[in-house]
Amino acid sequence: MSGRSAAGFSIRARRLADGLTVARALLGLPLILALGAGQAALAWWLLLLGGLSDGLDGWLARRAGGGSEWGARLDPLTDKILIAAPLLWLAAQPAWPQQLPLWAVWLLLARELLISGWRAGASGGGPASLSGKAKTVLQFTSLLLLLWPPGWQPDPAALHQLGWWLFWPSLLLALSSARGYLRRS
Repeated sequence: MSGRSAAGFSIRARRLADGLTVARALLGLPLILALGAGQAALAWWLLLLGGLSDGLDGWLARRAGGGSEWGARLDPLTDKILIAAPLLWLAAQPAWPQQLPLWAVWLLLARELLISGWRAGASGGGPASLSGKAKTVLQFTSLLLLLWPPGWQPDPAALHQLGWWLFWPSLLLALSSARGYLRRS
C-alpha cells in the first residue's frame, strides 16, 4: 500500500470507527424501550450488536494506527450508556428471573461516572487498561446471559443464573480497574 493510500485508509477507518461509536451510543434508547415493551429478543439483539460494534470500532482504530482523540474519549462513554440501560432495567424488575441488586448497579454506575470524569481530564482520553477491557467484555457477556429471552434454547434459567454469577466478577474487575486508573493520576 502506498503512503497516500495508507493515509486514506487510516482516515476512512478512523471515521468508520467513530461512526460505530456514535451508533452504539444511540442503541441505548431502543434497547431500554425494547426491554420496557417486553421485547426481550429485540433487546438482546440490540445489546449483542452494541457489543460487537465495540469490538469492531476498536479493531478499526488499531488498523488505522490509532483512533481519533474524540473517539478515544467517546468510546468508553458509549459503552456506559449501552450497559447502563439493561443494568437499570434488571435492577427494577422483580419479576425477571435474575434481578440485580440496586446497590450493586449503583456501585457499578458510580464507578463508571468516576472513571469517566477522570478520563475527561486525562491526556488522550485515558486509554483503557487491560482489566478495564476485560471488565467490559465480562459485563456484556453477563448482560447477554441475563437478558436471554424466555422461550429461547438453551434453557434460559441456566443462562440467567450464569449471567448473574458473571456479574459479580465484572463488578470486582470494575472496582479494581478503577483503583488502577486513579493510581495513574
